[in-house]
Amino acid sequence: MEALIAIIVLALVFDFINGFHDAANSIATVVSTRVLSPRFAVAWAAFFNFVAFLFFETKVAGNIAKGVDPSAASLTLVGAGLVGAILWDLLTWWWALPTSSSHALLGGLAGAAVVKAGFGVLDSQLFIKTGIFIVLAPVMGMVIGAVLMRIVMQLFGRRAPSSIDRNFRRAQLVSAALYSIGHGGNDAQKTAGIIVAALLATGHLSTQAGVAPHVPLWVILSCHAAMGLGTLSGGWRIVRTMGMRITKLAPVGGFCAETSGAITLFMATELGVPVSTTQTITGSIMGAGSVRKFSAVRWGVAGRIIWAWVLTIPGSALLSALTYWAAVKLGVAP
Repeated sequence: MEALIAIIVLALVFDFINGFHDAANSIATVVSTRVLSPRFAVAWAAFFNFVAFLFFETKVAGNIAKGVDPSAASLTLVGAGLVGAILWDLLTWWWALPTSSSHALLGGLAGAAVVKAGFGVLDSQLFIKTGIFIVLAPVMGMVIGAVLMRIVMQLFGRRAPSSIDRNFRRAQLVSAALYSIGHGGNDAQKTAGIIVAALLATGHLSTQAGVAPHVPLWVILSCHAAMGLGTLSGGWRIVRTMGMRITKLAPVGGFCAETSGAITLFMATELGVPVSTTQTITGSIMGAGSVRKFSAVRWGVAGRIIWAWVLTIPGSALLSALTYWAAVKLGVAP
């Protein structure tokens, strides 16, 4: 029981770091457009991160929980996966790169599982869907962001800039809230799925093969609370990269970026696909920022971010594989 509690605590620590690391996803645009001060922005995002559980079913959590065959799952495997994901998140936070905590978590699980039992224990459909959405989510965010920006420009382009700015500063409060709901709804469920996997491995939960397991309410609430607290603590290094270095946004651009990101996240969560909130909002910011002037997007910064996306799953998988190998060598039960 002590080992299970330790894994649950480690999962919640990851969830806290996820909120800390990905705070930029929800608040970068409202901070960079000066709609909210950093202090109020994180409080706004944290609140909607927490209440997101009211809006979505637990499809993502269930899919994550069955990402590794329950017969191969163990507390050591889950713990090694979490350690790999946490180390990758902290490294990329230090490098000020907005990478995906979601993909770090999946990569961490996969790395430890492959070292223990080979590729056959992985849920290939989940990983294929996730791989597709690595490309699809930012592209969707970019396209929807660009389309929304063009629609807004057509509808409001002849109004005085001061009037447009004033109206969309208010509207951005709504779009930031929607994005934070999408962020909490998709990301907190990933950690919930990890805790459920640990409960399955220790026999505290059971499920049929291929069927998404039940996710207890206490797991959902604790994961949303941990993420909200992480977001509340902020992550200003990445906020600067996301909100100020990719492109310069006015409130109208921030509104379009956040709304397009929220639409993408809502769709993915409803489909039960764990997507990267980081990639989604980055694509949305690029789409909204490129409409007025294509060169307004700093594509060099975007290129660094894309490389970080590509390396996240193999990087976290390598860290978790090494962690699992070291645990076994030290005599920790597999």
